[in-house]
Amino acid sequence: MSAYIPVITKLSPIVIRILGCNPGMMTLQGTNTYLLGSGQKRILLDTGEPNIHEYIDHLKQVLSSEKATLEHIIISHWHLDHIGGVKDIFKSIAPSDCKVWKYKRTDGEEPDIGDVPINELHDNQKFITEGATLKIVHTPGHTTDHVVLTLEEENALFSADCILGESTAVFEDLFTYIRSLQKILSFKPNVIYPGHGPVINNPVEKVKYYIEHRNKRESEILNVLNDGSEKTSWTEMELVKKIYKDTPEHLHVPASVNVNHHLKKLLKEGRVIEENDRWRIRSNL
Repeated sequence: MSAYIPVITKLSPIVIRILGCNPGMMTLQGTNTYLLGSGQKRILLDTGEPNIHEYIDHLKQVLSSEKATLEHIIISHWHLDHIGGVKDIFKSIAPSDCKVWKYKRTDGEEPDIGDVPINELHDNQKFITEGATLKIVHTPGHTTDHVVLTLEEENALFSADCILGESTAVFEDLFTYIRSLQKILSFKPNVIYPGHGPVINNPVEKVKYYIEHRNKRESEILNVLNDGSEKTSWTEMELVKKIYKDTPEHLHVPASVNVNHHLKKLLKEGRVIEENDRWRIRSNL
């Protein structure tokens, strides 16, 4: 059973979580947005979905009680449940000089946030506000523009959709996603504040689990490709039927998507070859 997440939670003297009020299959209890700092000017990480009036009311309430305004809005990546609320925030909350920041996509257009300009984030860029020192870390995999933030004062990390408070995350490119997880692991954070789900108080263990979970599936695929039988190449669906024996057949298509992610990672690493939609081990390994 999921741990209940209150709509507003002061997680530390410099971190306030405001739930996006947009529960769903992919968003869990909703998108976690974070108000950061302790002074009159604050930084907001992510903005939830558009037209969620309840979220806007809660954000207003928090800023009023803290006697604070927004100086910067940082967007972790382009998905609507993280950037969609920007227009609404500028309509009724953000001052005109508040700046919106986002890392640039490499595989598509930037999302439309109306007349609000987007400033381009850069890897290792720093934001300093009263009480909080933040560093941007580019962590592609979930999306090409995905970033996480480190919080120097707490040795904390805001993981957005790279690591979730419960369950495992989805990704577009497994090769870059694993590299991003390894980068996060190297920081050895004391706590992870995720984009969805509860706070992660065992961050190193959690990140290792994410990596091991993917490595286990990869090993299963390699074992089939290396099984020593006369069958030298496999389609993705043949691999699914061999590996996901206990999975109902109606779930084989989504399972094949997962297998495809792993095969593409192995292809980038030069460990497999693809020929006519069939996959085999690279013979010179």
